[in-house]
Amino acid sequence: MRWMARDRRCTTVVVVALTTMLLAAAGARGEDQPPPPTDVVTDIGRGPDYDPWQRMNRGVFWFNDHLDHYLLEPAATGWDRVMPDRVQSSIANFFANLRFPIVMVNNLLQGKVQPAVIDVGRFMINTTIGVAGFFDPATDWGLPRHNEDFGQTLGWWGVPPGPYLVLPLLGPSNPRDTGGLVVDYGLSVTPFFVGGYALMGAGAINAINARSMVLQQVKQAKQASLDYYVFVRNAYYQRRVALINDQEQNGGSTKDDLYDIDVTNDTR
Repeated sequence: MRWMARDRRCTTVVVVALTTMLLAAAGARGEDQPPPPTDVVTDIGRGPDYDPWQRMNRGVFWFNDHLDHYLLEPAATGWDRVMPDRVQSSIANFFANLRFPIVMVNNLLQGKVQPAVIDVGRFMINTTIGVAGFFDPATDWGLPRHNEDFGQTLGWWGVPPGPYLVLPLLGPSNPRDTGGLVVDYGLSVTPFFVGGYALMGAGAINAINARSMVLQQVKQAKQASLDYYVFVRNAYYQRRVALINDQEQNGGSTKDDLYDIDVTNDTR
């Protein structure tokens, strides 16, 4: 237990230090809210075709795809048959509400004060009136959902993504976004209050529910693409660029995040 406490304190120190440095940088620029990168090329680096680890990536992608085909997709299909659409949406809303600390802090790290205030309002409304987040009255009341993570924060400040990278189980990523997962895990309060087995169970429910909401989309994508690996790589790349440049701020649904690592990682 002592080592767990030390790890949590270290994580907190790292997060606070990163927050201080980035907010100080924002102040040094003399802007309340820094503009998104004006040159998208500075973020995307060499583009979606920059895949020097393709041989390894294709091997991991093959493993992930087979795991999805033989395990996740059948479970999601059964889930979809017994769970009404409203229940699936409510479960997705619940897990999205749990990401509040990650989204709010990363908005602050990017100097986006107003969106961070909206995040706080959304969490308070949806947690109370929305019954622990299962419902989303905040959106109906004009408080849009944001989708932010530390990988986007790094991209906002000009850190290039690096080569394309496929992670086991988690799917498409890159070194920048993979490193961001560590900070996002520290920002999430859920692992500190929920036991390991309960957390794993919640993650499984989240993954199955998320997959059940995109069954047709994935099927159509596989049928329409000549190379499904390239399709997923390009879709992930384009989505991340759009998110970093705030071109999809009203997104955040499971379907929008089809090729985003957050789909299966909302319970970090």
